[in-house]
Amino acid sequence: MGNIRHSNIKRTAFRLIDNYGEAFSSDFESNKALVSKYTTIESKVIRNRVAGYVTRKVARAKPLR
Repeated sequence: MGNIRHSNIKRTAFRLIDNYGEAFSSDFESNKALVSKYTTIESKVIRNRVAGYVTRKVARAKPLR
């Protein structure tokens, strides 16, 4: 079974991908910095969860060649 994430984490991640999709990559560390830049999330745990979810969605959206 996979991880279950709260709807606020998913909602924030999808909003970031919609608005700044080209900026994100499959690198967690760079996405973590971008989440801090584009949002006002103060909690380190929530920021990391959003960045991890964004990383997963971006990595899965890239076509395999």
